[in-house]
Amino acid sequence: MPAGPAGASLGNDSSQECYVVPSPLHCGGGIGLVPELSTYWFPQQENGTRLVTEFLLVGFSSLPHLKTTLFTLFFLTYLVTLGGNVTIVTIIHTDRLLHTPMYRFLAVLSLSETCYTLVTIPNMLAHLLMESQAISIPGCRAQMFFFLGLGCSQCFLLTLMGYDRYVAICHPLCYSMIMRPTVCLCLGTLVFCSGFLVALIETSMIFSSPFCHGDRVEHFFCDITPVLKLSCAKSTHKALGIFFLSILVVLISFVLILLSYAFIVAAIVRIPSAVGRCKAFSTCAAHVTVVVVHFGCASIVYLRPESGANPDQDRLVAVFYTVVTPLLNPVVYTLRNKEVRVALRRSLARSRGVFK
Repeated sequence: MPAGPAGASLGNDSSQECYVVPSPLHCGGGIGLVPELSTYWFPQQENGTRLVTEFLLVGFSSLPHLKTTLFTLFFLTYLVTLGGNVTIVTIIHTDRLLHTPMYRFLAVLSLSETCYTLVTIPNMLAHLLMESQAISIPGCRAQMFFFLGLGCSQCFLLTLMGYDRYVAICHPLCYSMIMRPTVCLCLGTLVFCSGFLVALIETSMIFSSPFCHGDRVEHFFCDITPVLKLSCAKSTHKALGIFFLSILVVLISFVLILLSYAFIVAAIVRIPSAVGRCKAFSTCAAHVTVVVVHFGCASIVYLRPESGANPDQDRLVAVFYTVVTPLLNPVVYTLRNKEVRVALRRSLARSRGVFK
């Protein structure tokens, strides 16, 4: 129903539905708007369905007694995550012995993880402190785009890191030629362009139609399934399209990593020395651990046809892959990688020498 000026008649159809904020409005025969009322008209479709102009993130509103505890826990975890990733990037940048493709990719992964957490965690922390849980639709779209873009890019980046280990172990004499800086730069650019292209396709599919099935997003950030449920258009075809696109991203990346490690294992078992075999396996241990955690969470969340059926369960899993997983990556690469540990000790020793 088009909005008329204040004081204009609304017509004689008493079945019309009106939306006025903050003052109540009588609809029906001959009763008009009072001029001094402050009104706001929600956008509507032709059939009178109210369109949503902003979302309300439900988050942890069902646990009001735990908000302070959750804020403290998430905030401390976030600080440790940021500190760990910044430490890894700084060590790799300052230590010349780590200026190799493997560690440059690790630095890019840490930067990606830092941006990944910036997309969701600060907003979640703010909502735990504030009464308002609102987020605009453009803000929701931007959050989803960067979240999906960085997540897909990490899948492709872990695949690239698996290929780097394959070349280093299976073709060590050609490693410096195959993984030269220009090739690494091109591959890294391709990784992020591909990741954000997938994110652009998925967010465009989700936000191509307006939202009219409520404004409550059953999550603490704008994820695919809870937002898609609010779309005015039938979401079945969109959900299937996004589901199969997620399968392509996750499974193709994971299969390529498995192929890389199949060749790596075949090459390692042919090494006659037990010390050589252990050294070769140790260079892959941290990467394998991160791959299992990352792809395990992605599969649980996005490769389930019934994803979104249990919002509480989805939020619990989301906490793991948005808060806990980014914390595990710097811990794993610091504790399970000898070169990084040695470089960290060298850096600490230099720092102590400077401040003496």
